[in-house]
Amino acid sequence: MNKYQCTTCTYIYDPETGDPESGIPPRTPFEDLPDDWVCPQCGSGKEVFEKL
Repeated sequence: MNKYQCTTCTYIYDPETGDPESGIPPRTPFEDLPDDWVCPQCGSGKEVFEKL
């Protein structure tokens, strides 16, 4: 699974880890994140993330 980086703050979403603080379990692909999910560090939307 691909990692994605926030272009605003450089946070990296790793699907292997997920985003437990936001209720996203490990092994959740970026494409399967809810449309209203935001970067846990800066609050930017999914649209600012780029595939690494």
